[in-house]
Amino acid sequence: MSEGKPLFSKMALIGAGLIGSSMAHAARRAGLVGHVSAYIPRAETRAKAEKAGFADSLHDDLSETVKDADLVVLATPLGAYADLARQAAPHLMKGAILTDVGSVKMPVVRDVGPSVPEGVHFVPGHPIAGTEHSGPEAGFATLFDGRWCILTPVPGTDAEAVEKLKDFWERCGSKVDTMDPSHHDLVLAIVSHVPHLIAYNIVGTAADLETVTQSEVIKYSASGFRDFTRIAASDPTMWRDIFLNNREAVLEMLGRFTEDLAQLQRAIRWGDGDALFNLFTRTRAIRRSIIEAGQDTAAPDFGRTPAKKA
Repeated sequence: MSEGKPLFSKMALIGAGLIGSSMAHAARRAGLVGHVSAYIPRAETRAKAEKAGFADSLHDDLSETVKDADLVVLATPLGAYADLARQAAPHLMKGAILTDVGSVKMPVVRDVGPSVPEGVHFVPGHPIAGTEHSGPEAGFATLFDGRWCILTPVPGTDAEAVEKLKDFWERCGSKVDTMDPSHHDLVLAIVSHVPHLIAYNIVGTAADLETVTQSEVIKYSASGFRDFTRIAASDPTMWRDIFLNNREAVLEMLGRFTEDLAQLQRAIRWGDGDALFNLFTRTRAIRRSIIEAGQDTAAPDFGRTPAKKA
């Protein structure tokens, strides 16, 4: 990149929730884009985006949003990708990079790939970062700092386009890896999707228990349950689409989880303290490995210190 010249002249966000708006904030912080446009059909949401101030232009017209953009980002729930890709396709600039931020990649390849015009470089991506908050006002520049972004280019993708997008994410603060789309979906099923499903389920179970009043659930939530509620507060539309689009991998991981849970149930039933101790020792080591990898902190603040936004 030339001295002082942005990596991309125009980044077009198709959707601008937590991830899309944070991309804009992070790109601005690093001087990576000359202009940020955002497609936000709803007037109420556009007003919130205007107040948040991450975009140079806001549009309810998709063709105007992507016009002359050399980086186009699909940042809506997965279920909208296919239709949006078809609508945007005739207006994409030759040489542009089209990417996304979805948590499942094989359906993105399936739904978006056929609409990509010749001369446009399609590089699916997944920044593994987020909070329980959503909407254009939820974004902040440091969201991706020290977090992984996985790119899943299909065979034949232009290597320079992949490197340019990798450079973009690294300068937004991320560590970048490349992966086969199907392998990505299997890995994310166990590290992200199934944990969210378990969180949604256990919070729902607690809410349904007639023997535990709501006041008691809230009152004593400064324990494990509180951490489940943070995960279970994530955007319902986004997670509905994730589970519907990654059902095979999620069901496979749920099957393994159910088998392991049955073994744990037997150990408790028969008083097998050694089995419980060995499992808890193994899982404690995993937690330490995550901290050593820089993906969390060992600081025991228990959520008392709110995250600071840039």
